[in-house]
Amino acid sequence: MWRSLIAVIVPIVVPAIAAAATASTDASRFLGLGDSYTIGEGVAANERWPTQLAALLHAHGVAIDAPEIVARTGWTTDELAAAMDAHTFHPPYALVTLLIGVNNQYRGRAVENYRSEFHALLERAIALAGNRPQRVIVVSIPDWGVTRFGHASGRDVAQIALEIDTYNLAAAEIAKALRVHFIDVTAASRDGGERADMLVVDGLHPSAAMYRRWAELVLPQAQAALTTR
Repeated sequence: MWRSLIAVIVPIVVPAIAAAATASTDASRFLGLGDSYTIGEGVAANERWPTQLAALLHAHGVAIDAPEIVARTGWTTDELAAAMDAHTFHPPYALVTLLIGVNNQYRGRAVENYRSEFHALLERAIALAGNRPQRVIVVSIPDWGVTRFGHASGRDVAQIALEIDTYNLAAAEIAKALRVHFIDVTAASRDGGERADMLVVDGLHPSAAMYRRWAELVLPQAQAALTTR
């Protein structure tokens, strides 16, 4: 599977303007953490849901940078954590999103393991947002069982749905405990998620049209996060 990891290189500024430039950048940095759903397997860079979210925010008069994305197809919670250990971040970020866990479920890992590793990831996301949990958004795991790939996989799609709901319940509980926003895109993924126009050619990953739905669901909370101190 195609895999990619995007990093942001921060330009060097002369000392006289460094403070002003840093203040401006800090106020609009956007970090997306996750797996194939965040990196946008099978879609163009401008069609990823975090990039579409940034465009929607701009359209609503909210200043935000193009997202810095730390995500790769196939990553589980521990693999994302390892990638974050190796990545050079530039906090604080004005907005941080986290969508991770589908590969834990796909590989049959216990929800207790997910709960522990997700909790640690979310704490790191909050720290990267300058210890402002109101600037962090958790996005639920979509249901891949509804897709063409899911139906052809030979797995019990009802069981897939049940396991994903269990994972999402754990993520929502942790988000609530840490005072982080939780946005449900799972229902949207199940609403016509099997249609050809909602999938890329692999029959598994969402198309730009589905990602647009997700971005629209995240938008109100992102607006609120970025316009409140």
